Amino acid sequence: MKLTAEQIKTFERDGFMVFPNLLSANEVAMLHGELARVSTVVDERIMREKGSDAPRIIYGLPDVGGPTFSQAYYDLARDARILQPVVDLLREDVHLYHIKCNFKEAIDGGYWQWHQDYANWSANDAAPEPRLLTALVMLDHATEMSGCLYFVPGSHRLGIVEPDWDDTSTSYALWTVGKQKMIEITAEFGDPVAVTGEPGSVVFFHANMIHGSGHNMSPRARWQAYLVYNAVSNVLGPVPNPRPDYQANRKIEPLKISA
Repeated sequence: MKLTAEQIKTFERDGFMVFPNLLSANEVAMLHGELARVSTVVDERIMREKGSDAPRIIYGLPDVGGPTFSQAYYDLARDARILQPVVDLLREDVHLYHIKCNFKEAIDGGYWQWHQDYANWSANDAAPEPRLLTALVMLDHATEMSGCLYFVPGSHRLGIVEPDWDDTSTSYALWTVGKQKMIEITAEFGDPVAVTGEPGSVVFFHANMIHGSGHNMSPRARWQAYLVYNAVSNVLGPVPNPRPDYQANRKIEPLKISA
């Protein structure tokens, strides 16, 4: 699925694009089932909500031989419907940085603070440039009530906004965009927009996109998979305590697009 010049221009302006129902219902069911299977594993690749056994994040799904490996996610990362647009937008070969699946269980699924992914990848992994791109795959119906993502369109053009370290608000420590900065940014770029969609919809977004999400207040779970790709030229630098490969893959192995 090659992107048109107009689609690329729109992405460069807004920092994201949405493809509704890109995956079939059968594909979504298989991916959903795989998450349910691996969520029972006891391993550091699965992070759980504070004071609960409910999973918040699962890593390591594409790692052959790992405790959370899934052939379905390994194949998804190479699927032409997802990988080709990533290559078109980054304009070079890419490797898989990681796959992360986020869970928001019914009623009490936790929120995510306003942040930029690249602020974290730069600080934690020494990614030299924001030449990374995320493909978000909706595995459940994402609504405002169920805690969907919100984007600030065009905010990726700001570059890195000086972040604040937050290791207390949720079970996942994060470099975040502070309250006053968010007020100033939205005054310039406009209010955030809700990223809603049906299961199987895919959203591509820039590494500097400012985004966040609220609690899941609905009676239904909201699961999403995030496939993150890095340009092969964007080699991670040395850091004192490198994160494990399932969070920040340092092996530059260009992916081949499958049919």
